[in-house]
Amino acid sequence: MPTRRTKKAAVAAIGIGLVVALSGCNEDVGKSKDKDADAAKSKKPSAESSESAAPAGPSGDKPSIAGWQTQTSQKHHFRYDVPGKAKKWKVLKEDMALSYTDKSGKPIVVMTGTANYREGGCSSSPNPKAVGQAGKGQLATVGTTGGGKQGSLQENARNWAGNWGFAAYGGEDHKPKIKVSEAKPWKQGGITGYTATAEVTVTHRPSPCVPPKAVVHSIAQKLPDGTMHGWVIYADQGVPKALTNAEIKKIMSTVRPTEG
Repeated sequence: MPTRRTKKAAVAAIGIGLVVALSGCNEDVGKSKDKDADAAKSKKPSAESSESAAPAGPSGDKPSIAGWQTQTSQKHHFRYDVPGKAKKWKVLKEDMALSYTDKSGKPIVVMTGTANYREGGCSSSPNPKAVGQAGKGQLATVGTTGGGKQGSLQENARNWAGNWGFAAYGGEDHKPKIKVSEAKPWKQGGITGYTATAEVTVTHRPSPCVPPKAVVHSIAQKLPDGTMHGWVIYADQGVPKALTNAEIKKIMSTVRPTEG
């Protein structure tokens, strides 16, 4: 996960021709004074900022699976559940931004409404390009992003999967090998959109803490105002305690829209 490896985010092309242009619906990292980007710049990791319980969501915001925790992103209109604290999951504050930046320090991928799995575990080399609660040695992270109107929903589903795989698992200095699937229709939990998967092969492993592989899944939805928003999970693979495909799919099965 983020800082367990020397990874730096960057703009690049990946294996199958999908360009990680960080364009399209990446309004969170655009030139405007976006709240997520500002938060990523201003909120550095700290004991105070990392402690949070499940956010207090709207009335009726309860987990769809007994014993799980619910995270809500009003900004990106997603709600989802993750396993409880006993399973080493932490639900962060809704507005806490996780980000990877370019060499100038500008966030190029940002997510809010996040949750981390096994944060603070085996950590090899802190990533100075990780901001917020990114880079805590966790084995998986979930969050939401987007908000723009550029490109198609299918393109954005693929770009979100590819961009996060690239940023979190090598970046510009140690480009990972990434294979991104075609976007497939997603109609589940009240969301009609598209999903895509990125399979990541890590090319730089300075220690056993750095996973040999990773997987990224995205779900993209389009709101009536024309804006497109993404839900993303990226997870280490091939290391102890890594999420299984079944566990990832179970988390994805809880993704649903917020009211209104």
